[in-house]
Amino acid sequence: MKPLSLLFAGLFVLFAAVQYNDPDPQVWIPIYAFAAMACVMAYAGLGRSWFFVLMALIYAGAAVWQWPPTFEGFLLNEVGMKTVNIELAREAGGLAICTIAMFTLAWLTRRRA
Repeated sequence: MKPLSLLFAGLFVLFAAVQYNDPDPQVWIPIYAFAAMACVMAYAGLGRSWFFVLMALIYAGAAVWQWPPTFEGFLLNEVGMKTVNIELAREAGGLAICTIAMFTLAWLTRRRA
């Protein structure tokens, strides 16, 4: 679990760093920073399964809310924002990655009876 926690933490720190020149970094840097902190908590053995499930549900709800009205793809071969729908899809995709990571940490930190 520890190597995976560090891998996720590094990924989310990188995600937060590339948001620096985003039009709304004040929203996205904390979103990814909280995910990175949760991963560090898992690495240190401080997080409980219920906490990671709660985080995953919050991220999942945000991903659904952020999903574009018309999906036009992610258009990963360009860095800039081509359309609003592509930007919304990218943001929802990032939130989905956070969701998967948090559910993975919840599963890895569960207590066996």
